[in-house]
Amino acid sequence: MKVCIGLSGGVDSSVAALLLKRAGYDVFALFMQNWHDVTGTLHGDCEWEEDRFVAEMVARKIGIPFYFVDLSDEYRRRVVDYMFDEYSKGRTPNPDVLCNREIKFDAFMKCAEKLGADHVATGHYCRKEVTAGPDGKPVFRLLAGVDPDKDQSYFLCQLTQAQLSGALFPIGGLTKPEVRRIAAEADLPSASRKDSQGICFVGKVNLPVFLQQKLKPVEGDVVEVYDRYFEDNAHYRRQQQILRSLLKEEGKADVDMVTSYISETRSLKVNDPVRERTVYGNPANEGGCSTEGVFGKDRIAALSDTTLEELSEPVRYSIDFETETYRSGKKHVRKIRYKDNPYGRIIGRHDGAQFYTIGQRKGLNIGGHKDSLFVISTDIGANRIYVGEGHTHKGLSRSCLRIAPEDVHWIREDIPMKPGDIRRYRVRIRYRQPLQDATLIMRDNGLFILFDEPQRGITPGQFAVWYDNDEMTGSGVI
Repeated sequence: MKVCIGLSGGVDSSVAALLLKRAGYDVFALFMQNWHDVTGTLHGDCEWEEDRFVAEMVARKIGIPFYFVDLSDEYRRRVVDYMFDEYSKGRTPNPDVLCNREIKFDAFMKCAEKLGADHVATGHYCRKEVTAGPDGKPVFRLLAGVDPDKDQSYFLCQLTQAQLSGALFPIGGLTKPEVRRIAAEADLPSASRKDSQGICFVGKVNLPVFLQQKLKPVEGDVVEVYDRYFEDNAHYRRQQQILRSLLKEEGKADVDMVTSYISETRSLKVNDPVRERTVYGNPANEGGCSTEGVFGKDRIAALSDTTLEELSEPVRYSIDFETETYRSGKKHVRKIRYKDNPYGRIIGRHDGAQFYTIGQRKGLNIGGHKDSLFVISTDIGANRIYVGEGHTHKGLSRSCLRIAPEDVHWIREDIPMKPGDIRRYRVRIRYRQPLQDATLIMRDNGLFILFDEPQRGITPGQFAVWYDNDEMTGSGVI
């Protein structure tokens, strides 16, 4: 069997190529260039030139043919232009997911096939298995990599059965240290190279500078939102009421509205073993999580489509600030200031709401607070960003999200959910987030994901992915 390895110059794809060669496959390497422009890149040079040089040395060391293809036009049109469009709408896309779906396992795969390849291999930390469907035809399963610190199945969440059928992942059963060891023992030129960072094939960038290639900076207000806003907000109180009505535990006075975890690796309740089990899921149970969860299945099923939409909609912020004149200094110069507002205050300026994303902490450059400030919402029309102080700010957490029907993607095309179906899965809403226990509810107006615990920084435009134990079965755009 003839296999094309996408050789990037990194250690992962290098070891993948080596393992394929040792396994007796007819292997050739194909290096793809996807980006020329260095605008906004932190290194300010063409890193791909060094990558190509190292990749070619690796191919020579292993003893496999080396080819080069320029897919930069395809990449700009199908990935980067999509990025600009999404950011202009106040959404946060994931270019790595798009790159895999549109470039590596589509445009690149077609190039490899023209060169005679039967399969395309990459250095992703994930696994593929084949099973027989009800009709006897093969069904391809996408599994998490065995290294929990490097699992990259999230980035492949939009692949189809057709794409998986032609894909190979040689290092999915290895840990990163094992890959490094194999590379060092084989004296591969890429053995000690650092892992790539930033946008796929673009590199590490100053995102606002990168986006300013097409998105014009426009100054606007940064508004800090106080807790009082949520106490008086009808939509927030309605969501609290809906969640409370779904609780299985009779007589419980209230429902959690704020997440217990600080970041992808830290929890506010580290000494609570029950909560820790909830956060990370239990592979021994159905779908890898608790069978029922904190909400009653019958109560969830009784919700109307409209009520589910209410539950999934984020809180919208609308705070009006009135001004007043006052006299200042010895000369009593007349000045204008904002009146105090119980719901929030204007605390700074920004260069454009489209440059910020939900949950962002860095880049605000606003001091005077005990705890960190986080972006909790962006309003592109008004060119405002709303922020909250601290990890436990109510605006950072949500319990439910919706995926539009046209954005629901099933890797396992043989087991899709139909309207009315309710299933338990383990879900993550961004790469490296610990898997979360959740209930998936399919309705005519979309797929709703109701988490056992509120989630921090649910971001429109990102991908939610769901797993049955260690198998990713589907994904969708939030």
